[in-house]
Amino acid sequence: MSADRAALEAALDRGEEEGGNVEFKERLSREVHLADGRLESLAAQLRHRILSGDGTAMYVIGVTDDGGIAGISADAFSESMDVLSVLAEEAGAHIEDVETWGVGTETERGRVGVATLNEGSMLNVDDDHIVVGTAGHVDHGKSTLVGSLVTGTADDGQGQTRGFLDVQPHEVERGLSADLSYAVYGFTDTDTVHMDNPHRKSDRARVVEESDRLVSFVDTVGHEPWLRTTIRGLVGQRLDYGLLVVAADDGPTKTTREHLGILLAMELPTVVAITKVDMVDTDRVAEVERAVERLLRDVGRTPFLIERHGVAAAVDELSDSVVPILRTSAVTMTGLDELDSMFESLPKTTNHDRDDFRMYIDRTYSVTGVGAVASGTVGSGSVEAGDELQIGPMPDGSFRDVEVRSIEMHYHRVDRAEAGRIVGIALKGVDEEDIERGMALLPAENDPTAVRSFEAEIMVLNHPTRIRDGYEPVVHLQTASEAVIFHPDEGQLLPGDTGTATVEFKFRQYLVEEGQRFVFREGQSKGVGTVTDVTTHIDLSD
Repeated sequence: MSADRAALEAALDRGEEEGGNVEFKERLSREVHLADGRLESLAAQLRHRILSGDGTAMYVIGVTDDGGIAGISADAFSESMDVLSVLAEEAGAHIEDVETWGVGTETERGRVGVATLNEGSMLNVDDDHIVVGTAGHVDHGKSTLVGSLVTGTADDGQGQTRGFLDVQPHEVERGLSADLSYAVYGFTDTDTVHMDNPHRKSDRARVVEESDRLVSFVDTVGHEPWLRTTIRGLVGQRLDYGLLVVAADDGPTKTTREHLGILLAMELPTVVAITKVDMVDTDRVAEVERAVERLLRDVGRTPFLIERHGVAAAVDELSDSVVPILRTSAVTMTGLDELDSMFESLPKTTNHDRDDFRMYIDRTYSVTGVGAVASGTVGSGSVEAGDELQIGPMPDGSFRDVEVRSIEMHYHRVDRAEAGRIVGIALKGVDEEDIERGMALLPAENDPTAVRSFEAEIMVLNHPTRIRDGYEPVVHLQTASEAVIFHPDEGQLLPGDTGTATVEFKFRQYLVEEGQRFVFREGQSKGVGTVTDVTTHIDLSD
């Protein structure tokens, strides 16, 4: 067998022994193995294997009783994992990891896998948790600062800690982030819980498990061509705070102002970190600090210098109108202790004014043996493994019934996810290619209606002339980015105006709800809006 089948080879070599922790199963089916009496005996067998392995068991699926490679279909393997999850729950255990391999010929392919099960139920994450979105100009050190924060490691001056967040080869090569990145660290009552190596899934899972308070970062993109991605990160996630970075060797730029405008438009309490203070003298740092203060005052905000007033006062004063400023360096670690203290103390700000579950989908992928996975931030309510949900809208406006197979948070399997958690949800009943960014997950008993148009209150922040009927910007609403057509109620909107308009999606329907805020852009034109009514529909038959 090849090296990548080491886990399978090891399990087969050990074999099924009376006092061992390895169990062979060709397949598991609901009809046979969850029948009355059978479930209890199989759960008892699983408990025995776990006790024999000092808390860990290995189930090899797709092999015969004597360890021969049989291989089963993808659907049969998926059903086997569902049944094994039920058995694990009955036995007071959980599936920690699954590895799979293809077997057979080109014409008759099968699947075999090794599931690792651990004693104890899946982690129930009930800790305090805030989500912070970063923003700022390219090369101003967003990812480097976050990398040093979550690892507790000083940067080498060449962006080494940034590499913990850049995951695509071209990002690493160019030193420029091209998509949203996620990172996490946490706190206990007595210590900071850092990641040793953020590239290891197990390390992120360890942080989630050990921390009493978690801080998740949504690290956005500073390069102008990817502004759409930045807006998606700041608008589509349930953020508690914004962290705007301004490099001391450059100062505020056009992108800085643009990103600040988005943060403030979303009414997000924001902290400004002046980065790279090790690269310039103190006079230059003070000059940039004054420039940031002027920028904040220009948009009606009150700057608050942490160096002068302290962290405790900054935590108390931070609000929609007061913006703390501090000096930082990822190389010398200047200011990072203060950021730690702030993030450990800041309260959660997002209001979850509804009890039922909502999650707008930001990313999708497929995991062998698991199926389609939808990831995003839980907007409201909670979700558990086994919940019946619906996903949509599909292109025709319909919603499809799905079931939650499992939930992961920063690569740690959890049994429940509350509002504000960034999670991946494995779904049964839908293929990955049928899921699109901008769709939503919600309870099966809900009766959602997809809309092609909605009423909104619009504020025009910038436009070269005036917005007339038929204006076509791109709207960023939740995780959707879609071309729309504006129909101002008064026929037009001028720069600086606030007015009402009907907003019509050009290509498809979405789930839109009253009170949702959005950003719109088209060239140098931009503005913000709030959904006021979703019952008004445009006649699209003309």
